[in-house]
Amino acid sequence: MRQVGDVAGTRKAVTDIIQLCLDAGAWATLNEQIVLISKRRGQLKQAVQTMVQQTMQYIDNTPDLDSKIELIKTLNDVSAGNIYVEIERARLIKMLAKIKEEQGKIGEAADLMQEIAVETFGAMAKTEKIAFILEQVRLCLDCQDHVRAQILARKISPRVFEVDPSKEKKLKEGESIGEEAPADIPSLLELKRIYYQLMNRYYSHNNDYLEICRCYKSIYEIPSVKDDPAQWIPNIHIVSRYYSRVTLKKLGDLLCLTLQETEKHLSDMVVSKALVAKIDRPMGVVCFQTAKDSNEILNSWATNLEMQVKLVEKSCHQIHKETMVHKAALRARKFASEVEVHCYLLLLFGLPKAVSSGIYFVAGKAFPL
Repeated sequence: MRQVGDVAGTRKAVTDIIQLCLDAGAWATLNEQIVLISKRRGQLKQAVQTMVQQTMQYIDNTPDLDSKIELIKTLNDVSAGNIYVEIERARLIKMLAKIKEEQGKIGEAADLMQEIAVETFGAMAKTEKIAFILEQVRLCLDCQDHVRAQILARKISPRVFEVDPSKEKKLKEGESIGEEAPADIPSLLELKRIYYQLMNRYYSHNNDYLEICRCYKSIYEIPSVKDDPAQWIPNIHIVSRYYSRVTLKKLGDLLCLTLQETEKHLSDMVVSKALVAKIDRPMGVVCFQTAKDSNEILNSWATNLEMQVKLVEKSCHQIHKETMVHKAALRARKFASEVEVHCYLLLLFGLPKAVSSGIYFVAGKAFPL
């Protein structure tokens, strides 16, 4: 059938062969048949594509992990180099990388994911592309490969998350350009949140606090995050780490809340013992410092006093050192001046007879000629 170009007949034959192997539970035979069908001379592309797509639906039905890995590798080898099954190969690689990660082989999982450049796949859905690249970035960050993570993250433009819903709807109503994303792929707004969380990890490694702030701001602008009261808890915790005292107005500006909302969220956290804070309403000041007992206060005073004594001793040592150096320099300059004066006198009046031995004395000091 394949020799005469019977696409429908060849598809049915391939489907029947695969189904017979699946019904019999012959997974080794299934792998052999997949390789045999793909290597037939003049095999139709549609038949190979149908075979790969049908077999992928039964990967989770394998009896054990070894059979699952072997089936994935077989399908991956068949799909390699064939553009008409490039999307299927990308999904197979993602499955295999997930298995490697569960086994603790994060480095191998990252290397597998980097073999695929989904940004060149024209038929793949946009959300699936973004999800795949974000998975590559996450694995690189888990491997502490921050340079490669930055390179991969640059493949995603932040503007891709700012899509007009009306334009997106018109695109869906037109002709279908590519395949639809699988059901397990997150929405575009969820992918935006994941993207900025990963970039937050990257910028935290580089101590780039301005970019960290921008990441948090972009996450806050997501409607699902902005409308969720539970999201304010980590924001207030972050503020409490860097401020011991802050005004309610400043805290509200940092959280983008009104004074009433800020006080309400802060009071709820204090009541639930999620945060230690005191609010001075007349002064409009919030204190995040925890109450200390007498022992802690005395210990802190003793520590501060010890540090001050060490600083005083070090300063005294430095002053004494500078004084000694200065005195030595003064003595050297004074001695040099005396020598210059006496040499001038000798040249002016001549040498005394008492110094014919080669040494003369001036003011009780001996000077060689």
